[in-house]
Amino acid sequence: MRRLYSMFAGGWPGIGLTLMRLVVGFVLVNNAGTALLASPASPMTILSVLLVATGVLLIIGLFTPVAGILVALIESCRLVIIPADRLVYLLVAAFGAALAMLGPGLWSVDARLFGWKRSEPTPRKR
Repeated sequence: MRRLYSMFAGGWPGIGLTLMRLVVGFVLVNNAGTALLASPASPMTILSVLLVATGVLLIIGLFTPVAGILVALIESCRLVIIPADRLVYLLVAAFGAALAMLGPGLWSVDARLFGWKRSEPTPRKR
């Protein structure tokens, strides 16, 4: 993960990335969860489960590039296949791709696990 991003953005850019992650994650969990509860035996069940899982990953900020790419691919396919809500699919796909390119931000599990660590040497006792 560290190879993908030279740093995890903090400050206002970090807040913006966190807001993007939360909005996209909650939209995915809401829409895919509603689809699962409405008709659990539909052919889109696997995609809905995958979208709920990627939404949760985006909300907590874990494996953000992988989740963003999956969201962009799945929502792009849904854009072509399903005629309803095309604008929502397009927006979520664009945000997923942007998150995959920009990263999760400072306030994420990715930053805690894979971010740059600062270690201070312990003073030597004489």
